[in-house]
Amino acid sequence: MDKPFITSLIEEGRIEWRKHALQRMLERNITRESVLEVILSGELIMRYDEDKPFPSILLFKVINNKPIHVLISVDNVGRKIFIITAYEPDSKYFESDFRTRRKL
Repeated sequence: MDKPFITSLIEEGRIEWRKHALQRMLERNITRESVLEVILSGELIMRYDEDKPFPSILLFKVINNKPIHVLISVDNVGRKIFIITAYEPDSKYFESDFRTRRKL
């Protein structure tokens, strides 16, 4: 699950926007364009290799002075990306760099 592979899937249109993600993005005023920007040029901050049915990753980028996290799941065999959710990280759960999870 590397960046070139993910980029190629997006370029091929092999992306599925989960209903939950679209609802949350609307509530949080996060656009599809912002989500794609985070995926294509953001920083990978966490891997969840054991997630089912497919491994997932958490990506981060600041867009228009707004930090954004995007969680995607990648089906390597079926060659598809699933947008799980997108949100502005909460300082209650993340350090001021928005990359490091706080110890609760």
